[in-house]
Amino acid sequence: MDEELKEFPLFIKANEIYELVRKVSDLIEKNDNDAEKQILQSYKEYMLESALIIPAKIAGAFNEDRLYDLKMQNATIIRKEARSILANTSGIKMLGFKDADYLELIRNEIEEFRILFAEWVKTFNEWNYIIDRWGLFNPPGVNYDDFDIDDELPFDNPFLDDED
Repeated sequence: MDEELKEFPLFIKANEIYELVRKVSDLIEKNDNDAEKQILQSYKEYMLESALIIPAKIAGAFNEDRLYDLKMQNATIIRKEARSILANTSGIKMLGFKDADYLELIRNEIEEFRILFAEWVKTFNEWNYIIDRWGLFNPPGVNYDDFDIDDELPFDNPFLDDED
């Protein structure tokens, strides 16, 4: 792993959140026949999955040479997973989880993460892009149907040429 990434505050915070979620998840009882405990188990699994995805997506978008739309795509997934953790903590609390104070710790960590995340997104280079023809992740002022000179370049793939 890149040393710069390991020292990146957002990545560090994401890993701290994962460790906290893992430890709190260990407090949630294993499945049995009780439907409520099965729901609790599902919340636990979703929360752990989200907490694992976040640092992976940060790593995927970390390189400053990454295209704007790829960074924004990863950022969108990161936000979705962080919000999912918040929703799952609410569900766990509603089911009467006895150690609810730990859920508040997770929520506080997510809030600290949110601020770091928002600052990080502001650093994305909007001018390092290709037009997103789906229209989701274009920089401001760029539309999905804008002309792109690269679309006019001939596509020459030697693997597709007939050699007969």
